[in-house]
Amino acid sequence: MANSIIKHVSIIMDGNGRWAKERNMPRSYGHRKGIDAVKKIINASLVRQISSLTLFAFSSENWIRPSNEVKLLMTLFRESIINNMENLHENNIKVTFIGDLDKFDRTLKKYIYTLEELTKHNSGLELNFAVNYGGKWDIINAVNKALSTQDDLANKSINKDDIEKNLSFYKNHPDLMIRTAGEHRLSNFMLWQHAYTELYFTDTLWPDFDEEDFDTAIKFFHNKTRKFGGLKSVKQIEQNEK
Repeated sequence: MANSIIKHVSIIMDGNGRWAKERNMPRSYGHRKGIDAVKKIINASLVRQISSLTLFAFSSENWIRPSNEVKLLMTLFRESIINNMENLHENNIKVTFIGDLDKFDRTLKKYIYTLEELTKHNSGLELNFAVNYGGKWDIINAVNKALSTQDDLANKSINKDDIEKNLSFYKNHPDLMIRTAGEHRLSNFMLWQHAYTELYFTDTLWPDFDEEDFDTAIKFFHNKTRKFGGLKSVKQIEQNEK
């Protein structure tokens, strides 16, 4: 039985390369088909009135992939922004990029900032792309930001709120995390934010992940009782607060 409304879904989109290999196609083909799956799940989120969708698009560890694959991913990244910018804006989607953007080239950063600026006042789905992102980096960066605001470092201790407000994403943490392609790990994705997230793993490869798979994951979430370490469910807490 559902005990709370699902507001924020995060996804580790895994399996593009394996999907292409199964079809004797180059990995680039899998990545392009993966973009089609992204569009499908963005639309599904709009229909299902999900408030926030965070997609792990490129990790800080992905730079160690073959240089030709990294170059392709950067090209697809740029093309996807250019080709979908107006459509995202017309659908009232607010787009944000989280991660260390400094490593990207000037042209790509220009398109990133242009898309963020164009959609920053939109009030619909909050669509977050984690790019050159790592959960450990996020926490370390947050601690350093918190320390930089303190005058007396010798006598200052950092608390949870100090870290929380300096994370790349700190508003509403994910309710549900989906990972495709059969791996059962977070892979350094939003380690702080996923502390109490329900984790759903599926063998479906990302290019094959569709609306039906999305609904299966959402049903999994609604069958969970979320207590956040306490004895009462979220539903009981919400009822007591009324």
